[in-house]
Amino acid sequence: MTDAEINSMSFEDAMKELESVVGKLEHGDATLEQSIALYERGARLRAHCERRLRQAEERVEKIMLSASGEPAGTTPVEGL
Repeated sequence: MTDAEINSMSFEDAMKELESVVGKLEHGDATLEQSIALYERGARLRAHCERRLRQAEERVEKIMLSASGEPAGTTPVEGL
């Protein structure tokens, strides 16, 4: 799987693929070379998932509540 293919994956698809890679590594049936390739693929998938999460965090907005507890608007999350 190329970096371009990984970069085009949704967060959910990348997580499923990462879980599959981890499962294959945990099962222990892969050769050393296959294990190394799986590990490298898993590292790329993990990095992609982390990027997607960071992007999502940057878009999250905090809901402002009025004195009565009703939503009164939104503001960007602090620190992002």
